[in-house]
Amino acid sequence: MPIKPQSNSRDVHVPVHVAIIMDGNGRWAAARGLPRTEGHRRGAESVRAVIKAASNAGVEYLTLFGFSSENWKRPSGEVMDLMGLLRLYLRKELAELHKQGVRFRVIGDRTRLAQDIQDLIEAAENRTRGNKGLNLVLALSYGGRAEIADTARALAEKVKRGELEPSDIDEHLIASSLETAGIPDPDLLIRTSGEQRISNFLLWQTAYTEFVFTDTLWPDFRADEFEDALSVFRSRERRYGAVGV
Repeated sequence: MPIKPQSNSRDVHVPVHVAIIMDGNGRWAAARGLPRTEGHRRGAESVRAVIKAASNAGVEYLTLFGFSSENWKRPSGEVMDLMGLLRLYLRKELAELHKQGVRFRVIGDRTRLAQDIQDLIEAAENRTRGNKGLNLVLALSYGGRAEIADTARALAEKVKRGELEPSDIDEHLIASSLETAGIPDPDLLIRTSGEQRISNFLLWQTAYTEFVFTDTLWPDFRADEFEDALSVFRSRERRYGAVGV
């Protein structure tokens, strides 16, 4: 059956958009005496579980931090393994997601990815563009600061060409010029593995996002842990700078 967001008469206690920093694959593998690649492979199983859990909960957008701009600094062997897993995911998993009605898209500097991966991404985005189910956003070679800098540069070029007045630049214009234009800001951001930082992820978009940090390593993160994070979200009072009730 297609994975469909529950947009009509939706539960206001269910986040429209959940973002996840998937952390802890290496530590999971090290604790078991396994190569880091096995942690990444096990983490792919968590991706499948969380996509299903998000859909079942009525979440409409799910953004996963798959590979940061800083991750290029990792050992070349690990980067190659990660790219291999990405190729496998794009070739096999996306076919099933398409059947389920998931729309897939990527944010980040894809020019740093191998050409065949860029082609697979473009094909997956085009194939699923018309799907009406869960919106799955994968952040690859992504950095929040770079995104903001690129947006500022693009707007500056428009001013230089006379297409835009400096006074026209406001929060709405910046937001609509980011890679996430058209995607609502995350209501909830989850980070696994016990780390409590956002690591250059969606810096602009998380201005009023609720944060949940869990000690669970990403390869062990499943539907129950996802629901626990949603329960924490439901307990929060979101005031957006105003006075609470």
